[in-house]
Amino acid sequence: MSKHLVVVESPAKAKTLKKYLGKDFEVLASYGHVRDLVPKEGAVDPEHDFAMRYQVIEKNAKHLEAISNALRDSDSLYLATDPDREGEAISWHLFELMRERHLLDGKAVHRVAFHEITRSAVQYAVAHPRDLSIDLVNAQQARRALDYLVGFKLSPLLWKKIRRGLSAGRVQSPALRMIVEREKDIESFVAQEYWTIEAKAQPIPNKSDNQPNPSPSPSKQVFQAKLVQYQGEKLSQFSVNNQPQAEAIQAELTQAAQGRLWIQKVTKSQRKRQPAAPFTTSTLQQEAARKLGFSTQRTMRVAQQLYEGVDFGEGAVGLITYMRTDSVNLSGEAIQDLRALIAEKYGEDCVPESPRAFKSRAKNAQEAHEAIRPTMARVLPSQLKGKVTTDQAKLYDLVWKRAVASQMIHATMDTVAVDLTCSETQTEHRFRANGSVLVSPGFVQVYQEGLDEGAERQEDEEKLLPPLTEGKWVDLLNVAGSQHFTEPPPIYTEASLVKALEEYGIGRPSTYASIISTLLQREYVLLESRRFRPTDVGKIVNKFLTEYFTQYVDYDFTAKLEDSLDNIASGEIEHVPVLRAFWEPFIQLVKSTEENVQRKDVTQEALDELCPKCNNPLSIRLGRRGRFIGCTTYPDCDYTRNLEEKREESLQSPVVPDKRCPKCDSELHFKRGKYGKFIGCSSYPNCDYMESLKKAEDTQVTCPECRQHTLIKRKSRFGTFFYACGGYPNCKYAVNHPPLAEPCPQCHWPITLVKTTKRKGVERVCPQKTCDFAIPYQGPIPQTVPSSPSSS
Repeated sequence: MSKHLVVVESPAKAKTLKKYLGKDFEVLASYGHVRDLVPKEGAVDPEHDFAMRYQVIEKNAKHLEAISNALRDSDSLYLATDPDREGEAISWHLFELMRERHLLDGKAVHRVAFHEITRSAVQYAVAHPRDLSIDLVNAQQARRALDYLVGFKLSPLLWKKIRRGLSAGRVQSPALRMIVEREKDIESFVAQEYWTIEAKAQPIPNKSDNQPNPSPSPSKQVFQAKLVQYQGEKLSQFSVNNQPQAEAIQAELTQAAQGRLWIQKVTKSQRKRQPAAPFTTSTLQQEAARKLGFSTQRTMRVAQQLYEGVDFGEGAVGLITYMRTDSVNLSGEAIQDLRALIAEKYGEDCVPESPRAFKSRAKNAQEAHEAIRPTMARVLPSQLKGKVTTDQAKLYDLVWKRAVASQMIHATMDTVAVDLTCSETQTEHRFRANGSVLVSPGFVQVYQEGLDEGAERQEDEEKLLPPLTEGKWVDLLNVAGSQHFTEPPPIYTEASLVKALEEYGIGRPSTYASIISTLLQREYVLLESRRFRPTDVGKIVNKFLTEYFTQYVDYDFTAKLEDSLDNIASGEIEHVPVLRAFWEPFIQLVKSTEENVQRKDVTQEALDELCPKCNNPLSIRLGRRGRFIGCTTYPDCDYTRNLEEKREESLQSPVVPDKRCPKCDSELHFKRGKYGKFIGCSSYPNCDYMESLKKAEDTQVTCPECRQHTLIKRKSRFGTFFYACGGYPNCKYAVNHPPLAEPCPQCHWPITLVKTTKRKGVERVCPQKTCDFAIPYQGPIPQTVPSSPSSS
C-alpha cells in the first residue's frame, strides 16, 4: 500500500514524478479537467451570486474512479497540477469531488507547485507543500463564468440575427476585430510614391595602387551615399515624390559635382546591441512561428512535452521550466549555471560583469513565475539529436539558445557616418553614407531574435564602407533616383497576432493558442500562407459585435477585465462583484438588441444601385457561400450576382453558344458553384454533365492503361497537381509526376516520370511499384498544351 497519492494532469508527467518520488508515492493522472459546467442554460446562476453547476466529464470518469480507489488506500493526497490558475482549479475540483465522496476523512491534503520537473525541484515542492489557493480558484471560476455567460447569451443572438452555428467569445471577439480592422486598413490603403536619390562613388586610387597586377584594394570598393539635404533643406520621406522632380535633382547634382564628391565629415562611434530577454509564453510562440513555422498550438503541445518529461537516455526528465508564464525573470541558481556554461563554452570575455535583469514589456504582466528556460543548461541541444522527436529538438534548441544568449555580453559594432558634398565650400547639398562592422559578436554568436514582416533589420547594420578620410575627394560614378511606394500594414501572422494580443493585454499566456484555434474552427478567419484573412462570415460577426456590443469588443475594456481577474487571483477583490458589474449591463444590451435589431440590419448592406430586373434597390447580402449582391425584394425578384461580377456580366445569356451536351443533347449553361463558374447541362439533375471553363492541360502522353486517351494535368482539392487519364471515370489511371512518352528500359512500361526531390534532385523513374528503375534526368521538363473540351 502506498502511503501517499500524488495527482497530476498527464500520464507523461506522472511517469516522470514517479521516478523522483519513490515507492511510498503512487502517482496518477487526471487527464486534464475532471469536471466542467453542465452544457446547458442555467449552469451559471446570476440570481444566486453566480452559483455554478458542475458535472464530471464523461471521458475522464474512469480516471477519476482510479484516483478514488487509490485514495482509499492512501494516508494523504498531494495535488501536483500545474502552478497556474487552471492547474489550481483542477486541484480544487479534485478536492471537492473527493470530499463529496467522503474519501478525505482523516487524511492530509497538500497542494504542491513546481515550475520545473527535476528531481530537486519536485522533492523540494513535496517537502514544502501549501494549501489550496481559493483566490486562484475564484479567478479561474470567474473567467469560466464570464466565458459561459457571453457564449450562452451572444451565440443564440448571432443565430437569430446572422445565421445558425455561430458563436461569440469574450476574448476571441476582440481578436477577430483586430484581424478584420487590419484587413480594412489594407483595403483602404492608398500607396504614396516617393523617391530616394543616391550617389555611387569610390575612393580615388593611390599611385601605389597602379602597380602591375595589384591585389584587390579596399580603396577600390564602391559605396553608396543617400541624399539627405537638398538646397539647404533636410529631406523627408516625401520631399521627392515624382519622376520629373527626381530627374531634375539628379541632373543638378551631377552638374554641381563634376565627377567628384568632397568628404566633409567622418563620424565614428561604437554601438552596443543587447540580447533579448528569455522566453515568455508569448515570445516563445512568436519565435517558434517565425523561425520554425510552428503554429501556436503546435508550439504549446511540444513545450508541454518538454516540460513534463522526455527520456533521452537517462530516464524521463523535464527539459524546460513551466511554459505558461509572462515573466522574464530567471532564478539566481539558473543564472549562475548559465554564466558558468557561457564561460566554459564561449570564454570568460562573453560573460558580463553582473547578471542581466529584464523587465517585461507586456501589459499586465505577472512576474511571479520564471521565464521559460532549460532546466539543466548543460544539456546541450546537440545531445538530444536522435533521442527526442524532431519538433522537441527544434523547440529545445530555441529555448536553450535564447536563455544562454540572454546572459551573454552585448554585441559591439563600430559605426561610421560619412557626409559628402559636391564641393569643398558648397554645403547646401549633402549626401550621407552609413556603414558598420561587427567587432565583437557577443550574444549574436548564439542567438538573434527574429522579426515580423514589415520590421526588417536596418540595411546599414551589415554594410561595410571603404577607408574614407575627411578632407579628401572621391570619384562620383553616378547619381541615380529610385522609385518607391509606401506599403500597407502587414497582414497578421500568428506571431504578430500573439504580439498584438499581449501588447493590448487581451487574454493571458494560456489562452493565446485557444483564441486562434477558435477563430479558425469557427471559420471566422482563414490561415493562408501563414497569414490571417477574415472570411465574409467573420466580417459580418465583427460588424454586428462592434456596432451593437461596442464596449465588449473594446481592447481597453477587455484588458481591464483581465486586470480584474488578476486582482481576484491576488486576493485584492472578490469575484462576485466583478461578475455582477459585467453581467447587469450586458444582459440588458442583449435583450435590447434582440428586440430592436432585425436580421437585415446586420446581414445586408445597401448599395446605390437598382436591380436590372425590377428596378428596386440592390444590397450586399450574406448567403451560405459568403457575400453576394441580391435584390432587396427577394423572393419576389431572384436577381443575384457575385460580388466580383460586373452588372453587365450578370445580364449575359446563360446559354453556351454553338455547343450541346455530349450526354443528352440538351443546352449547356454557364453556371456558378462553390468553386466558381463552370459549364453544366441545362437538364440537371437528370443529366450531370459538366466541364471546366478553364481548359485542362494535356501532356500529349498516351495513357498506358487504356491507351485511348492522353494524360491530363489536374489540380487536387489540396492544391497539388497530378496527371490523370482524360477518359476518367472510365479509366482511373493517375500519377503524381510529369509523364514522359519514353518506356521503362527495365520493365518496359510504356511511360516514365520526371520526379524531383530535395534529396536526389531530378530523376527519370518508373511509375510501377514493382520496378525500381531510377536514373538522373537532365532533359527538359515535359510541357503541356491546352486540351480539347472532350478531354476535360
